[in-house]
Amino acid sequence: MLSSTRPPSAPARAGRTRLPKIALTPSVKKPAPKTKTDRKADILLAAEKLFAQHGYHAVSIRQIADEAGVPLALVGYHYGPKHELFYAIFAHWNDTIEERLQGLRDVKGDPLHPDTLPRIIEAFIGPVLRLRASPEGEYYALLVARELYISQDQTDRVLRDFFDPLAHAFIDAMNKVFPHATRGQVAWGYQFLLGALLHHISDHRVKRLAQGDASPADPSAAGMLAHFIVGGLRAALAPASPPVSTSPSPKTRNLKNRKRQA
Repeated sequence: MLSSTRPPSAPARAGRTRLPKIALTPSVKKPAPKTKTDRKADILLAAEKLFAQHGYHAVSIRQIADEAGVPLALVGYHYGPKHELFYAIFAHWNDTIEERLQGLRDVKGDPLHPDTLPRIIEAFIGPVLRLRASPEGEYYALLVARELYISQDQTDRVLRDFFDPLAHAFIDAMNKVFPHATRGQVAWGYQFLLGALLHHISDHRVKRLAQGDASPADPSAAGMLAHFIVGGLRAALAPASPPVSTSPSPKTRNLKNRKRQA
């Protein structure tokens, strides 16, 4: 009868150690899946970038989803229709408006002091210029300059909810600097300074006009912009000079009459 017992294996050679198997391909650590919060933020940033570059009406929800790298349905899930996504961008950046209002509240003292108006203007334009120069705020600043110039359905709500309260606060402060001016005149002055600011942060033509001696949105031009606005407001809202009378005063007429009688 044959034995079914297997022969013992040969003893391992002394000094040899069994080595672990070596992977031929390097192991790649998979990135952690994005959370709902991450993808929601990606959608907002994508919309902000595309709206700033191409305009609200030229951008579709599908393009925003592609830019954010998310499914199309996720855009609507987080933000609803496109106009609500547009509104959400400005709600997200509302802290910049609060920064400007806080800067205005910090302007204390005599409204008629020569330094008061420059400080008001700095509170208005400073945060915007710093935002424009930052990587994270560049597209938002461009979006404000591009889309809020023309009042449309989606912009009117944004203007009323976020920017009108800001405008009223600065117009109130400027009216104290120019107490002789009407509310309407100061409101025009506000619109003029706003136009100068928005043009500065969005314009690219200056490089061509300066033949390369200036660059778009150059932070070094901030001082020029502030002086331009302050000087323009002081010139436009200065008290009207009294009209120069061409007829002689009663005293002059009496003197002439005495000379004739003499």
